[in-house]
Amino acid sequence: MTNVDRLKEIILDHTSHVFLITDPKQPDNPIIYANNGFFELTGYTKEEVIGQNCRFLQGPDTDRRAVASMRRAIEQKDPFTVELLNYRKDGTPFWNLLHIDPVYVEDEGQYYFVGIQKEITDLKNKQSRADASQKELDLLSTPIVPITSSASVLPLIGRIDERRLDMIIERLTTGLADARIDTLILDLTGFQMEDEGVADSIIRLGSVLQLQGIELIVTGITAETAMKSRKLEQSLSSFRSFRSVKQAFEWIQQQ
Repeated sequence: MTNVDRLKEIILDHTSHVFLITDPKQPDNPIIYANNGFFELTGYTKEEVIGQNCRFLQGPDTDRRAVASMRRAIEQKDPFTVELLNYRKDGTPFWNLLHIDPVYVEDEGQYYFVGIQKEITDLKNKQSRADASQKELDLLSTPIVPITSSASVLPLIGRIDERRLDMIIERLTTGLADARIDTLILDLTGFQMEDEGVADSIIRLGSVLQLQGIELIVTGITAETAMKSRKLEQSLSSFRSFRSVKQAFEWIQQQ
């Protein structure tokens, strides 16, 4: 080994990044090199790693679709970046940001794959907590208000996109099953539509409620909102509608 080669190895072993190299010419594309960062991250020894396919890092909750996409990229010799849930030797999971590059060595006339890994567990945990907090805020901003023993109002307030409305539908699916109401009033008085997908979500909401024996009544649709979305106007035509919650309530009282 030349001084330059030795220097390269020292640098790779002392960098904060995790490197490994695999040889697709050999059966099962085994690891032929891994730096110290890899052993420290995974808890495996050099003897346990060299000659093995990287799949030993996978576990019960590893995304199989992501693994399949990675396998296709390797077969096609394409660069690939993926976030994978991997497992250390002791079984503890960690999130792994993995980038794979095919490297062609002209002197040998063959490709190798270089993998650069970075643990992002803390980042993913923070993201999950942020998503959970946002979901809680969304739920708090869309309260279901009972107005009689058999009817409730769901006011949509502020800017609503398809994601938020789908989340509300999911909540209703589980929350209204035991509520024993006959009617849900969807009040759009303070509603600002963010995308056309909202119309589809309202139709889905009506279908979900119908399966539970609950009638969906729509109130508060403004001419401005209807003009913005012809699709929304058409979707609302299939539901009983009133100009205000008060009018809807009066109609319910007469039934």
